[in-house]
Amino acid sequence: MWVVKAGMATRRVPLVLLACGSFNPITNQHMRLFELARDHMQSTGQYQVVGGIVSPVSDGYGKQGLVLAKHRIAMAKLALQSSNWVTVDEWESQQPDWTETVVTMRYHYGRILKECEGQIEQDDFNGNSSSLSSPRPQLKLLCGADFLDTFKIPGLWQDDHVEEVAGRFGLVCVSRGGLQPERAVHASDTLSRHSQNIFLVREWVRNETSATEVRRALRRGQSVKYLIPDSVIDYIHQHNLYTEDSERTNEGMVLRPLAKQAQQPVKSLDD
Repeated sequence: MWVVKAGMATRRVPLVLLACGSFNPITNQHMRLFELARDHMQSTGQYQVVGGIVSPVSDGYGKQGLVLAKHRIAMAKLALQSSNWVTVDEWESQQPDWTETVVTMRYHYGRILKECEGQIEQDDFNGNSSSLSSPRPQLKLLCGADFLDTFKIPGLWQDDHVEEVAGRFGLVCVSRGGLQPERAVHASDTLSRHSQNIFLVREWVRNETSATEVRRALRRGQSVKYLIPDSVIDYIHQHNLYTEDSERTNEGMVLRPLAKQAQQPVKSLDD
């Protein structure tokens, strides 16, 4: 409902931002990405950001040190309690196997369109036909600058999936540190072809917080206050997460995306 109404009110394209990842654990930096991306997209004058979705990966991802999805979901919900536009979705995390990013995007876009159609039918029933000409909502993948480099890792992405993510949906990429996402776009024929659908956001207030460093600090009994929300810190201590034992989870395992892609012939993105 909010998707259609936002478009009617502003004549801008209603936009939902989707962030996929481990969120192991969710950090203040993860949440800042949404705020930075919303400011940038709305400053273009073309979009009205109407929602954000945090979609933690399933346990089947196979990454070392990955705690159970139920904990990562719970921590994300605690962290986002104060947000009035970003929500946590459990669908991807509940899948028995790792889910390709493009499949997750199709799922959420289908939900958005269905909600949109329902609102149009309701407005038509009420005699309000203005929503029929409302801009079609869009879904874009929100990511950090380092994400673009994953597209060129042999065996990690299918070429047609990169084409669909960049071409059909689009990306909002927030740079951090010394990373230069422009180079990743330039180096890829596929990304360059869809460069108008890839929005690069510069983060001027530097924030180098990483979940990896947070886990390392927790293992060593060091403070992570002001790196992650207090409610998440309390949850971690209550459930004894991120210990030396938990870091050995999935040790030696091949990431599920690589194992899955190895089952079929794969070529590098720009070969």
